[in-house]
Amino acid sequence: MAYVGTEMSLHVLAYNLKRVIIVFGLAKTMKAMQLAGAWPTILAMSSQYECLRPDHLYRDIFDVDAPSDTAVGRQVWPRRSGVFIRNQPAPPSVEGAEHPYPGAIAHELVVGQFGLVPPWVKSASDAKLRSTKLVNARSETASTSNNFRGAWLGAQRCIVPMMAFQEDDLRSSKAVPTRVARVDGKPMGVAGLWERWTGAQGEVIVSFCLLTVNANSHALMHRYGQPGSEKRMLAILNEGSYGAWLSAAHPEKAREFMRAYPAAGLTANPIEKKSSAV
Repeated sequence: MAYVGTEMSLHVLAYNLKRVIIVFGLAKTMKAMQLAGAWPTILAMSSQYECLRPDHLYRDIFDVDAPSDTAVGRQVWPRRSGVFIRNQPAPPSVEGAEHPYPGAIAHELVVGQFGLVPPWVKSASDAKLRSTKLVNARSETASTSNNFRGAWLGAQRCIVPMMAFQEDDLRSSKAVPTRVARVDGKPMGVAGLWERWTGAQGEVIVSFCLLTVNANSHALMHRYGQPGSEKRMLAILNEGSYGAWLSAAHPEKAREFMRAYPAAGLTANPIEKKSSAV
């Protein structure tokens, strides 16, 4: 399959560069570059995932209509359009209510850019640069991070529906792209945060990111990530907790949902390369 578009070209370039570094045993150098902010964060964990297919799963599992926007494709990577589910805004039922959407009784599907754009960003060009680095948010520090604090404390929580996400297995001398999905084949609802940025010229960018939790002790997900570094995984929600996650009355209550999904419920398989037709 040929990749089209600047964003995907950069994604592939960075991915291949990472493979070269791993092959030549320069993992420590790469980690130092990451800490210094010199290594492209587009290589962050879980920076690519699959949208739901077939479309009826949006209604069957999440009780929302499937996206009609043609910009939403099968695969989502940084700065590409994806979808997320949030509480549908409604007029306040009680004056002075603390919850931003106190009258919310339904959920809505929203199209947004994968890669959060914080409200303090000054320009659209700055937003473009920063968003590729903000696809994942550590749940432990979301309430204090300058990038995610506004969304976390403002209860701008969302659910990102996906069939699977991609991780690199780095246990050998080369990176092996791996597809992680539920064992039963059902869609996953991953906890996320969303934001709405408005520029000085009236530009509007709706964006989102995926929350992550520690996976050092996770039977499956501890295999992925850079050798010697902390292992992380997406905060996959239990199906019965979707509504409670979106409507949690207090940020600390929402933190209770930040748990590692059981390893027995997930499966990981290497992604096979399709051979070119002769």
